[in-house]
Amino acid sequence: MMTIDLNCDMGEGMPHDAGLMPFISSANIACGYHAGNADTMKRTVELALQHGVAIGAHPGFKDAANFGRNEMHLPEQALYELVSEQLMLLNRIAWNLGAQLHHVKPHGALYNMAAKDLSMAETIANAVKMVDASLVLYGLSGSNLISAARAAGLKTASEVFADRSYQDDGSLTPRSRSGAMIKSEEEAAAQVLQMVRQQTVTSVNRKPVTILAETICIHGDGEHAVSFAKHIHQALEQNNIEIRKI
Repeated sequence: MMTIDLNCDMGEGMPHDAGLMPFISSANIACGYHAGNADTMKRTVELALQHGVAIGAHPGFKDAANFGRNEMHLPEQALYELVSEQLMLLNRIAWNLGAQLHHVKPHGALYNMAAKDLSMAETIANAVKMVDASLVLYGLSGSNLISAARAAGLKTASEVFADRSYQDDGSLTPRSRSGAMIKSEEEAAAQVLQMVRQQTVTSVNRKPVTILAETICIHGDGEHAVSFAKHIHQALEQNNIEIRKI
């Protein structure tokens, strides 16, 4: 049987976290910089424990006003501390609840910049390794984040997106462009099945792009996030694809 991890960004102040948990295998929990706080981190870890969902850190730029989606150019040491501080914050909360961190997935602009910038990717990988070398680093399939993590000796999970369109080079279509988000449940499910079965995705220009799909991100901030996640979950199960953490 084929398997796939379903991950979702959580603890960001959206109202759907509890409804989404039954349909995912991994949760990426905001660490208080781009969104969330100690209370939301605690509640989200507790939810993940109740549902047997893997607990991951979702560090972002310290820019809550822009939800961590604006690029910031930081010195290497500042970037290192930005990531490590957030991991340690969530790790402390998880530890107090008898839980353990499983993975790390950078958020927003931090994620997208590190996908293209090898130096940033290396700094992030080194920060993760310093906090806990057993953590899995989630990154865009084929990106510098994956190669830097592997070079640092970390486990990796190549990520693809259920609800985002792709460019010909395998990068995500910027949110500022029309068609960046896939809003149809049927279209998203079809893209997911293609990515898992064929390890390809069709770009906005209708070109097949080779990817490695080990974990699929479904976003939890849309109005119909729960029905969206349920539809994708059901499509995978109906096609004998088991959903489980990396």
